[in-house]
Amino acid sequence: MAIAASLKRKLRAAVPPLIFMALTGYFAWNATSGDRGLKAYAARQEMLRTAQADLAQAEAERDAWDRRVAGLHNSHLDRDTLDERARAMLNLTDPADIVVPYPAKDRLFN
Repeated sequence: MAIAASLKRKLRAAVPPLIFMALTGYFAWNATSGDRGLKAYAARQEMLRTAQADLAQAEAERDAWDRRVAGLHNSHLDRDTLDERARAMLNLTDPADIVVPYPAKDRLFN
């Protein structure tokens, strides 16, 4: 009987620390690997950097198109832009021109 009481007393003394250690382990795991943990934070930061790079590239492309379109306004026609566009649409070149073909992905106009 004394052995059972001693075992029961030791078990009762060990349960609360085990519960708190389990809770601490659970929260530590969630802090690193959970949905809002450190690993998820690093993945979100990488996605943010990728999105910012895509945004910068899109803004640069938009600015390039804005400059090209600005040369075709009625109030001010840029002769070089107008000539380039007319030649591209008519598929004509001047005999003195040097034609450098671009790959399809780099062409500005189809």
